[in-house]
Amino acid sequence: MADNILVAVAWPYANGPLHVGHIAGTLLPADIFARYHRLRGNHVLMVSGSDCHGTPITLQANREGVAPEEVIRRYHASFIETIRSFGISFDLFTQTYTPNHYACSRAFFLKLLHNGYLRREGALVSYSESLRRFLPDRFVEGICPNCGYTKARGDQCDNCGTLHDPSQLRHPHSTLDAAPVTFRQTEHFVLALDKLEPKLREWLNSRDRSYWRTNTFDFTSNWLREGLHGRSITRDLEWGVPVPVKEEDFKDKRIYVWFDAVIGYYSAALEWAERIGAPERWRDWWQNPDARHYYFIGKDNIPFHTIIWPAMLIGYGGLTLPHDVPANEFYNLEGEKMSTSRGWALWAQDLQDRFRPDALRYYLAASAPEGRDTSWYWSEFIRRNNDELVATWGNLVHRVINLAHQHFGSVPQPGDFSEADRTILEAGGAPFRRLGRTQQRRPLQEAFGLAHRTNQYISEQEPWKLVKSNPLRARTVIYTGLQIIDHLKTLLCPFLPFSSQRVHELLGYAGTIAPLPVVEEANDPEGCNRTVLTGNYGEPSCWTPGAIPVGQTICAPELLFEKLEFEKTDEATEVSKIRRHG
Repeated sequence: MADNILVAVAWPYANGPLHVGHIAGTLLPADIFARYHRLRGNHVLMVSGSDCHGTPITLQANREGVAPEEVIRRYHASFIETIRSFGISFDLFTQTYTPNHYACSRAFFLKLLHNGYLRREGALVSYSESLRRFLPDRFVEGICPNCGYTKARGDQCDNCGTLHDPSQLRHPHSTLDAAPVTFRQTEHFVLALDKLEPKLREWLNSRDRSYWRTNTFDFTSNWLREGLHGRSITRDLEWGVPVPVKEEDFKDKRIYVWFDAVIGYYSAALEWAERIGAPERWRDWWQNPDARHYYFIGKDNIPFHTIIWPAMLIGYGGLTLPHDVPANEFYNLEGEKMSTSRGWALWAQDLQDRFRPDALRYYLAASAPEGRDTSWYWSEFIRRNNDELVATWGNLVHRVINLAHQHFGSVPQPGDFSEADRTILEAGGAPFRRLGRTQQRRPLQEAFGLAHRTNQYISEQEPWKLVKSNPLRARTVIYTGLQIIDHLKTLLCPFLPFSSQRVHELLGYAGTIAPLPVVEEANDPEGCNRTVLTGNYGEPSCWTPGAIPVGQTICAPELLFEKLEFEKTDEATEVSKIRRHG
């Protein structure tokens, strides 16, 4: 029976282009997971979009001297082009600046208020005297009151995981200009996490969490260890979702970005259902107790998805809670942490213009920061492309398909299988039983290990000699090689959709196993024209390995990957240096 799988991906701020950290940390792992489950025949809904609210947007708009809408329009379009280029298969990539999302955010606010989980409280709020504006918690740093870490953020310490308010930090300062932060008294609506804590703990303790990653479990436990307190969900801002109350005191306040951003997973599902002409389909994922929700995020957002968002869902009532929150560590550049503000980043748009998408996907997946911080290294990108994509997988496909096409033109009828044949065929089925977890580097390594073993098998059997000396044996060896390639093309499809689709065609199959997203225009009722990324991924499942049909036409081979020269990467490395210092 098919499962309903929600793949929810962190919403990037629409204040700058995407860099490889966004791809390796959230977008690509989510896409690999979604593609796998579609191949298994499960019902997948993969959603995200541009986060259009918060101080990062207004600051960028102020720097450019334009309205926030202009910043959003430009970077949302940039996101969509990058996501399309990398083949990230969203069912819907939208944005939070839509009538649908505003309506959902207001409805969530009012339902929580009605259910008694929002209250008004006075609060000390971070204020920058130099910038003359209130600051979100994430724009404040200081010394952690618990462990003494010198770069603790305003809402939590990344070193010890302690939850705190900015006013509890020692020597708090703005991350925008390093100036000291002051605090001003104001009134805001607060999410009553203290009131929701018993139900949240009951939910967490009632389920198996052994499959959660260590970082997810530890961050969540650290928050709960100290007990939960109310969290402000409104701010003194000019940009964002208006607070849906009539009080005069709140007319110039907005819903805080972290509150409305997580609601985006839900609002995007409603928008998707409307777009496909089945407005009730969202219920298959959001009001289905058997549906499984996976949230692909960075480790800095763990508590918002394991505590705050589940608490909001519990307070709202009747909606599906998270199943897993596979949070990745940080992805760096040449061993140094990427920083958009310092210009030290490897921008996705620079890569997508220079290299084939599967070469990028392969290296980013192989070096993904699943259990620890990892990094993009140009030398490793070159080595893995040339040694693994070109010399291992690409070489196997080319040499076997070339032999089959040249000598038979179709899949040959095999004779009796030898022990060597049976051993490699058995090895070809094993990885299918292990792929499917949110940890993806090991299955990718196993697939390439199988490609390496198959290359050894072909070299040992020497079918190019057998076609003359022992034609029956040649047919068996070539058939075995084609069978393993057929398996590998499916195993690698979630990772390498572009080349896997081409191998699918070279093997003589019709249809699509790796559908790609498309860009569409969306016209909202209020007349807001915007672009979305969507796709039709309802293809028949084809995960279970089967026998490649004897007699099926084999096409002439072609090179799947290009060997990279150091001159090409030197040019791209210079781009990074220019971006950093320019």
